[in-house]
Amino acid sequence: MTILVFIGSLLGLMALGMPVAFALIGCGIAMMFYMGVTDPQIVIQNMWDGANSFPLLAVPFFMLAGEFMNAGGMTRRIILMAVVAAVIMASLSGSAVADTAALAAVLIPMMRKAGYDVNRSCGLIACGGIIAPVIPPSIGMILFGVTGGVSITKLFIAGIVPGILMGVAIMIAWRWSIGRDKVTAEPKRSTAERLAATRQALWALVLPVVIIGGLKFGLFTPTEPAVIAAVYSLFVGLVVYREIKPKQLFHLFYRAAETTAVIMFLVSAAGVSAWLITTANIPQQLAELVQPLMGNKMLLTFALMGLVLVVGSALDFTPTVLIMTPVLMPVLKQAGIDPVYFGVLFIMN
Repeated sequence: MTILVFIGSLLGLMALGMPVAFALIGCGIAMMFYMGVTDPQIVIQNMWDGANSFPLLAVPFFMLAGEFMNAGGMTRRIILMAVVAAVIMASLSGSAVADTAALAAVLIPMMRKAGYDVNRSCGLIACGGIIAPVIPPSIGMILFGVTGGVSITKLFIAGIVPGILMGVAIMIAWRWSIGRDKVTAEPKRSTAERLAATRQALWALVLPVVIIGGLKFGLFTPTEPAVIAAVYSLFVGLVVYREIKPKQLFHLFYRAAETTAVIMFLVSAAGVSAWLITTANIPQQLAELVQPLMGNKMLLTFALMGLVLVVGSALDFTPTVLIMTPVLMPVLKQAGIDPVYFGVLFIMN
């Protein structure tokens, strides 16, 4: 019955048009009344505890880095260098929204002019953008690691190969699907032009190597690359490419703060639901529902991935991570499934 109260109140409030963060708080209050707990301080305390986490400091800095990269010309120079821009962008900003917006602004007009189907082109850019939460640094993996108590560094390293494979799969699918388009091929660029494009993008290409290398060799924590990315991209935009003007800084900081506020309010609201999910013993009830699959890790993983796929089709990325992680983690531990392995699959789905 507790599961029905949780799901019914959450989906019911969302169906009424309530924003997800407020629906999470409302869902928590509904569960409190059902359990006979009426202390309003619990809501405020758990909202505070939900956001009071050092690794979450990475979120505003990665958002800021994305703004600096777009305004400072790093994004454009990467796109001019190669078609694998989505994979490279993913290793820089960690935000699917930032990557997709940057890629679409430059590539869609070029693809339209070349004769590609516009709708299919938009699909390609959207698919390329979702590589960002998989390849490190990833805001989604930071949220999963904080919420589920999983090593963020291990999640980052584990996401590299799957993210690259996603990029390869998208390229193969795109090559197969464009056979019907009448495309005007771009003139082949000379070696000198290619070298010049690579040289222009070099400042941006150094950053992923620094971030991943630093994490791999333990030179800094998962939070610190966000600060490095923000400071580095600001330096390149101001001093090297000189495309960021001092008068733009307030606007860039404001936009990053605005996006961060939305994410952090969701994290705070999810803290209420997460506490009540644990108190109401919902993970144990879910474990009882999937008990027939507990003996087979592969079947259980497939079943949980199916659940994530259905929920992810209705909810946005961040709420899905924040709602599902505290529910699923105890089930994983009981079944003996590696949380890092599961975390990468979870973020991909």
